[in-house]
Amino acid sequence: MKLYRITEATGIEALALQEGAQPEPRAGEILVRMRAFSLNYRDLMIVQGRYPGHVSTPLVPLSDGAGEVVAVGDGVTRFSPGDRVASCFFGDWLDGALTTQQAGTARGGAAQGVLSEYAVLEERGAVRLPDHLSFEEGATLPCAALTAWHALVPYGRIATGETVLVQGTGGVSLFALQFARGLGAHVIATSSSDEKLERLRALGVEGTINYRSTPEWQDEVRRLTDKTGVDLVVEVGGSGTLGRSMQAARTGGKIAVIGVLTGANEVDPVAILGRRLSLQGIMVGSTTMFEAMNRAIEATTLRPVIDRVFGFDEVQAAYRHLESGRHFGKIVISVP
Repeated sequence: MKLYRITEATGIEALALQEGAQPEPRAGEILVRMRAFSLNYRDLMIVQGRYPGHVSTPLVPLSDGAGEVVAVGDGVTRFSPGDRVASCFFGDWLDGALTTQQAGTARGGAAQGVLSEYAVLEERGAVRLPDHLSFEEGATLPCAALTAWHALVPYGRIATGETVLVQGTGGVSLFALQFARGLGAHVIATSSSDEKLERLRALGVEGTINYRSTPEWQDEVRRLTDKTGVDLVVEVGGSGTLGRSMQAARTGGKIAVIGVLTGANEVDPVAILGRRLSLQGIMVGSTTMFEAMNRAIEATTLRPVIDRVFGFDEVQAAYRHLESGRHFGKIVISVP
């Protein structure tokens, strides 16, 4: 079978298409013929050698994929050949709090990923796809969608009439927008592109801010909320934007800390104490969360926003498109 492998993180050119033996599922595992994959910013950081977490080498990259079960190992009861499934970001985080051991099963980093024609997944590390989604759409769910769901529902407990702030137009932010609207919440969004802000408004965003022309965007967020602030910030920038996000949140508000897209900056703990802010790091989510999210996706017939689909022989081009920052939504790779 064909697969991609990184032997040394030196840049996108390190992604090499190779031949490998087709794996066989052991007890408690399933063999999946992969049909589609999606990229996350983490994947770009890994191939560039910038990812702060542990990375195994040589590495089959990517955590996010979808395909069809073709064989099951002994003892498997959750899946049968023919089932359409998506990989879970963590191979062994079924439920409860994430442990250090479970964190070591993160695909495409500490553990091997799924960018291959066939992949073996742990039975507890896969979920069924919603029936109305294609393989390409289903491949966008494991990391970005579940991270957004974790931020808004298990952590944020967003209710009808509350307000959520999302940053940019990457996968997590767009899924957060869609989930928030489905929950009856208001959404404010930031971007550096007026064109992208117009597309966000078409998706139901009520307040948009160009952070290049409005660098003090936290003040505009407060103006849009009658000086109250938002109930939840989905913080994808990291420490470089966290201070402004804290100012944009209401007293007693929540900040779901997800990304590290911006550089370091000082964060004043006085604001956290004085305004009783809650900050929590969101590390994707468990298999149980994934299944709950998929039930909500089926009930609302939500469809992921896909920017562009690349072929299996265009993986480097897909990574470069991600690197360019021109995308609006998820970048997908499809296997013919």
